[in-house]
Amino acid sequence: MSPTKYLRPKQAAEFLHLSESTLAKMRMRGDGPQFIKSGTKRVLYKLADLEQWLLDNTHLSTSEY
Repeated sequence: MSPTKYLRPKQAAEFLHLSESTLAKMRMRGDGPQFIKSGTKRVLYKLADLEQWLLDNTHLSTSEY
């Protein structure tokens, strides 16, 4: 079993092709990928959660929203 890969917000935003500020806004609204709050300021994302979020947000048409 391979170790869990964690990304910081900058790395997660790059992986998702989003800006860091967009990812931060998504955290505030609660409509982005799951994240982990480690301590008072550190935010981490599990790579598997980012991949799942992308899969969950895959659509065939703009009318699916």
